[in-house]
Amino acid sequence: MNWMRFAGALACLTFSHVAIAGDISRHTFGQTETGRIVESVKLSNDNGVSATIITYGAALQSLILPDVSGAHVDVALGHATLAEYVAKRQFMGASVGRVANRIAGGRFSLDGKPYQVTLNDGPNALHGGVTGVDQAVWDVVEAKADRDSAQVTLRLVSPDGDQGFPGRVTTTVIYRLDDKDQLSIEYQATTDKVTVVSLSNHAYWNLAGEGSASGAMGLTLEIPAASYLPVDQTLIPTGLFTAVEGTAFDFRTPRAIGERVRTASDEQIRIGRGYDHNWVVERTPSGTMHLMARVTDPQSGRAMELWSDQPGLQFYSGNFLDGTSRGKSGQLYRQGDAIVLEPQAFPDAVNQPAFGSVRLVPGKTYRNAMIYKFKSSR
Repeated sequence: MNWMRFAGALACLTFSHVAIAGDISRHTFGQTETGRIVESVKLSNDNGVSATIITYGAALQSLILPDVSGAHVDVALGHATLAEYVAKRQFMGASVGRVANRIAGGRFSLDGKPYQVTLNDGPNALHGGVTGVDQAVWDVVEAKADRDSAQVTLRLVSPDGDQGFPGRVTTTVIYRLDDKDQLSIEYQATTDKVTVVSLSNHAYWNLAGEGSASGAMGLTLEIPAASYLPVDQTLIPTGLFTAVEGTAFDFRTPRAIGERVRTASDEQIRIGRGYDHNWVVERTPSGTMHLMARVTDPQSGRAMELWSDQPGLQFYSGNFLDGTSRGKSGQLYRQGDAIVLEPQAFPDAVNQPAFGSVRLVPGKTYRNAMIYKFKSSR
């Protein structure tokens, strides 16, 4: 026998059966009234972590995370059926935009020309207006897995004039789960006309579990920001950069969220019915990845770090969850059952020059990158 040839063949055989750490499965999640098929794409690694993304709203539908004892729990709020997502718009795990957060009066100007976006939040436009990207069915461009990760790329084309925004905007989002238990989400957008773009992800998190009876107010939170943006009665930033020191908004050292979320003496807490504000992690964008927040569940030992290249972090304490939405576990989602952490440009930047620009021109690419780093320890 030619032993050299046999050894080479054996090496090839062994290599072909090396376990792949990343894995992908695709299924039909539902069908819209217009006949569009909505897919679910599950990304998994060998550590028991998985992320499920649905093409409706390019939304994170599930994030399964083990604790130190090996118990696997879903830590992202979401629904079991497409009908529940469609019936009540709560941005559950969704991609939000074209402009995330609020635009005062839904109005802004570009190069001296006024624009009016559809209003869906009292007198303001929120997360793109009446019909945002969170309500669209995105296309799966690519889904692939290798030894280190699994990822899916989705794309949406928003036509010129959509909800009042100028320009035909093409947006892609890449979800990637790696073997280090890191979920990265990256948005990119291009336009054929001068416009404004500021996208983000609106995942609802509860590291105690999405159906936990204890809710999310026992989680500890750290935000490395020395200032935040106070808001008016309609939750539009006033334009001030206010120091967090000595206020209920100081999370520079870890604090339990529920410790001050109902502080009636703080006017800003009263306006937001809790936290629904933007923290200034960077005054001006650096373009580099930096820590935005740390979250820990003291009971299970599950922890999450959020990194991004954005200057602002919108922290929302689930104030408007009202017990009328059913979660995947069959439990009703109540006020304070989850938190939202959205890396983004500062809210209403289209009208407030001191907040920087979200202007996008043809030939340039908008980007928002974020990484969620998960771990469990005691």
